[in-house]
Amino acid sequence: MGKPKNEDVRNQVQFVCLDELVPQDHLLRKIDAVIDFNFLRQLVRPLYADDTGRPSLDPVMLLKLPMIQYLYGKRSMRQTIKEIQVNVAYRWFLGLDLTDNVPHFTTFGKNFERRFKGTDLFQQIFEQILNQCFEAGLVDPSVLFIDGTHIKAAANNKKYRKQTINKVATYYHDDLEKEITTDRLHHGKKELTPGKEAPKQVEQKISQNDPDSGWFHKGEHKQVFAYSVQTACEKHGWILDYTINAGNQHDSQAFEAIYRKVKHYDPLAIAMDSGYKTPAIAHEVLQDGTKPIFPYKRPMTKPGFFKKHAYVYDEHYDCYICPNDQILSYSTTNREGYREYKSSPKVCRTCAMIQQCTLSKNHQKVITRHIWQDALDECEDIRHTLKWRAWYDLRKETIERIFGTAKEDHGLRYTNMRGREKMAMKVGLTFACMNMKKLAKLRAK
Repeated sequence: MGKPKNEDVRNQVQFVCLDELVPQDHLLRKIDAVIDFNFLRQLVRPLYADDTGRPSLDPVMLLKLPMIQYLYGKRSMRQTIKEIQVNVAYRWFLGLDLTDNVPHFTTFGKNFERRFKGTDLFQQIFEQILNQCFEAGLVDPSVLFIDGTHIKAAANNKKYRKQTINKVATYYHDDLEKEITTDRLHHGKKELTPGKEAPKQVEQKISQNDPDSGWFHKGEHKQVFAYSVQTACEKHGWILDYTINAGNQHDSQAFEAIYRKVKHYDPLAIAMDSGYKTPAIAHEVLQDGTKPIFPYKRPMTKPGFFKKHAYVYDEHYDCYICPNDQILSYSTTNREGYREYKSSPKVCRTCAMIQQCTLSKNHQKVITRHIWQDALDECEDIRHTLKWRAWYDLRKETIERIFGTAKEDHGLRYTNMRGREKMAMKVGLTFACMNMKKLAKLRAK
């Protein structure tokens, strides 16, 4: 049986070098070797005064604090500070020696309120890290992947108020109105008069804890207040940009903001899931010379009824032909941008297939076709092309893997932050840390 170690070793005074205590293969050492953090001091210089007040904490160290938190998925700044006190590698990364006091856990929060709030500092930090990845020649934005994920908000699901608000017009509203007018005139119809009816209203749940979040309910998911984070990445898994939205905002509505931030890369194609498969998105992306890659979307038809593809569109005569070889003629183009094609009630009344076609009281079948339906039809051709179909299959290795890693390893499954601005800080730094970690590991090889 071995001799027990002398307990006096705890009180021994030793001469040590902090750098020798950090393993050579430690992640923070790899990150420090490839990332130049001096840009942090340049970014915050306008937020500090050199000749007034007492000397402030080193801004580089101050911004590295939340980086440690999100890099290792710590649930709070309080827990992060506790671990920094006893973790040699964390102290080394921050530039603290073994006897330096670690800043109080409220320090970063106070600086956020006094200096960083209302700025785009964290977006700039994300972009600076991404630029270093570009400079390393590792990013290829020729094909992009866009998707959204939900993050549970720090809000009590039982504390809310119901509020009726005006429905916000879609971002393509003006372009659509012009197209509708052109289409109606082409069919010999009059222009639609400006809508005199009151704007459409919807009732929403507004959280009393975090009004910026939104009530999220999808499929079998539990109903919670949440945020929606729209994210774009490239084929190697580098995160290119992100936007923060309320959890009740549909992907197709949130698409415009993230698309505007990444379209300058001029990609050949963008792979998206079925939530983005709308005529407006297909039309806009194709107009920009980019190929939208969508999956198959099952028709939402009631059981027992003919699906829409059973009605054949005749482009030459601009009409539909039903399964009983009867014609549905053009009737009008409505305010939502859909052309309406209607059957003859006299013919439908005696049709043997009417129970599979329509249950309308006037025995008339109505088929709608969006004025941008040609764009969706082109997307179907793209979907069946082997080259582009292979790119869509990479979603599980790129954007879906990013979301899985962010939630499992970096604490992005839920948040204790409240407000869109703080959420933007959390998401921006988390994605910056993920790019940093990826860059460090690749360069270490």
